[in-house]
Order: sequence, then structure tokens, then C-alpha cells
Amino acid sequence: MALPTQADELAPYTIVGDGIPASLTATPGDAARGRALVLARTTTCILCHSGPFPETRFQGDLAPDLSGAGNRWSVSQLRLRLVDASRFNAETIMPSYYRNDGLVRVGRNFAGKPILSAAEIEDIVAYLATLRD
Repeated sequence: MALPTQADELAPYTIVGDGIPASLTATPGDAARGRALVLARTTTCILCHSGPFPETRFQGDLAPDLSGAGNRWSVSQLRLRLVDASRFNAETIMPSYYRNDGLVRVGRNFAGKPILSAAEIEDIVAYLATLRD
């Protein structure tokens, strides 16, 4: 996972209603890479969420199950949840994976940087959108 080195490397985005309709990269994400990121134990989803990953032991139980995520949320909503989950719940424990301003208690290695790159956000969105059951 390669992190941008400066905040000014973030792609601009516009929130419309309860989502970010436009891709952060202007290209579709790769669902296979997104699945690998979702299952990465270093920084992402599986630490807190469970889902349709029978081969993965010790899935999280702090957040909603990701099964059916593609039915519950639109691509636009999924993108905003990853960029800045606090837009939906100010008290969320889910980190802002892309937004990097106005945050508190940020680890030194992530200060001023997103946790995920724009391409990684799009990959995860592409994968989560496939989870229909």
C-alpha cells in the first residue's frame, strides 16, 4: 500500500447529498485488488467488519457485516463512507481513509496523509459494489 507523501496529492472530490458521485481517479476501480485490500489486516476493513469471506478467520465484529454492501449503498455512498465516514456519524470509530484535514488523534505516520490512495479507494468501492447477497 503506497501512501501519498503530501496532502496536496489528494484528488479533489465533491460531496453531493450522501455520496461522492465522481470517481477519485476518473477510471474504474479493480474489484480483485479491492477484495485484497478489504482482506488486508494492516489497515482496512476486515479489522472491524465481517463479510462473505469464508476463507478468512478472525473477522471483525465492531462494525456492520459487509455482506450485501452493494445492495445497501450506492457506489457514490460507498465512496463517501470510505473517504469520510464521519459525514454519516460524527461518533464513528471508522477512520477517514482519504480525508486528512480536521482530524484529531492521528498517528504520526498518517498526519497530513490519507490512509488509502485514491486508486485504492476506487478498488475497494468496485469490490464492495459487487457484494449483492
